Amino acid sequence: MTHDTDHGWLAQAIDLAVANVAAGGGPFGAVIVRDNLLVATGQNRVTRDLDPTAHAEVEAIRAACATVGAFSLAGMTLYTSCEPCPLCVSASLWARLDRVVYAADREDAARGGFDDREFYELFARDRATWPTRIDELRPTHAGAPFDAWMDHTARVDY
Repeated sequence: MTHDTDHGWLAQAIDLAVANVAAGGGPFGAVIVRDNLLVATGQNRVTRDLDPTAHAEVEAIRAACATVGAFSLAGMTLYTSCEPCPLCVSASLWARLDRVVYAADREDAARGGFDDREFYELFARDRATWPTRIDELRPTHAGAPFDAWMDHTARVDY
């Protein structure tokens, strides 16, 4: 499938989100495109799959990586029905997408009961104020996995 404009790809992401609501899922949809051709789609599967990471964007990234047989999606664009949350922004960065285009914003999401504004601000705050405790416990061999990685001659750098 191809579209002539960003608007066409965003419309498809929005249609996926609306269809997902009708199927009992969350109101989020995403498509990944390369050279104006559809590579993969994703819909929010958090409640269906009992997976808090199964956001539409992450699902689309997973599907695109499986389709192209690579962990890098360089040269591709993610179109998503809503501004990506910090999890999805991070996944987009790790996937090396060239571009992310979204329709609704975080304020629209908050109005719909998906208020992740706190997460946008979380990383700027002291960890002691976070809702989940993050503790470092550093045994003497804490760096061993990275030593093994650096010594492994057949590693695939990313």
